[in-house]
Amino acid sequence: MQLEEVKAVLVDVLNLGDAGASLGPDSPLLGALPELDSMAVVSVIAALEERFGIMVDDDDISASTFATLGSLSAFVADKQAQ
Repeated sequence: MQLEEVKAVLVDVLNLGDAGASLGPDSPLLGALPELDSMAVVSVIAALEERFGIMVDDDDISASTFATLGSLSAFVADKQAQ
């Protein structure tokens, strides 16, 4: 399941450890996870690009993309479909 793969990338890049296990589709990300700062967003995007074989342009990124785990997973799915 793609959501689980996106979650695994987040847990790995942000070093969330066991705390990442409770993340679900509706879990808030940006503003809710102190580990997810502006530098971490860049690292997460790079990891998602590598893991899923996608290219993310700066114009593609908005706060809504990182609102929840579900919105981030949907963003990745959209990029893969392009």
